Amino acid sequence: MPSVYVDRGIIKWAAFDALNGYHSMLQEMQHRLGKKAKPILSDDDYETLNQNIQLAIKEKKEVELKYYSDGYIKVTYGSVKKLDFPNRLVILDTLEKIPAEDIITLDVLS
Repeated sequence: MPSVYVDRGIIKWAAFDALNGYHSMLQEMQHRLGKKAKPILSDDDYETLNQNIQLAIKEKKEVELKYYSDGYIKVTYGSVKKLDFPNRLVILDTLEKIPAEDIITLDVLS
């Protein structure tokens, strides 16, 4: 009967946690392994995004904005304060500046 090898992943290196700087290196490695490629949006996704931004600005509604940053999808909430066309930024009332090319979804909240 063949043996079934079960990899314990990063857990098997837990004994080395006593080494100086090992814990921070392990956290950095976990961070890098969790990164994902930037999603590619279709033309329909861009059209929906455009319509939702226009609706949010016109009716001054709060939005849930998902954007890509450094390999991760992040979520933030707020109202769209301004669109900075020359710098291609969406500025929220929380003073967050999100690059327009990094926005994945923008949902208008009731």
